Amino acid sequence: MRDYVALFRGINVGGRHSLPMQDLRDILATLGCEHVKTYIQSGNAVFRSADSADELAGEIRAAIEQRFGFAPLVLLLSKADFAAIVAANPYPDAVATPKYLHVWFLAGSPRDPDLAALEALKAESEAFTLAARALYLHAPDGTGRSKLAEKVEKYLRVEATARNWRTVSKILELVD
Repeated sequence: MRDYVALFRGINVGGRHSLPMQDLRDILATLGCEHVKTYIQSGNAVFRSADSADELAGEIRAAIEQRFGFAPLVLLLSKADFAAIVAANPYPDAVATPKYLHVWFLAGSPRDPDLAALEALKAESEAFTLAARALYLHAPDGTGRSKLAEKVEKYLRVEATARNWRTVSKILELVD
């Protein structure tokens, strides 16, 4: 059995793609996942499973589509991979204000990211760092105002889902 973190993109946002967390827990249990826990309504789950991440992510996506009519991006990370992304935070001073520190968890390693375009969008107060499976953004003026935040996927050319540091920290607690 392996410990996993599942991050879902675009569920329960703006009244679209409604997926109650109890239904998500039921879907995961039906797929053989154990010790399932969810955190907030935006699609965060931790659980144990004997299946491989690639196989399981596809099964989860298909089960949601069959039951709810939409197929969200499902990023599955092992506990070790999630913990490594958290530990690699290049902005340790920013954790004191977790709503201004965000992590984009990437579906894969960007092959040809346009970092110059992201740099051009970056506000003077912002800082970002790209790692193999994550992009970290410290946006002290908020991500709602960040032009960079809204274009991350476009210029990295890889699917992603973002979480603020408060959520990242809580998920790490749950998986531990």
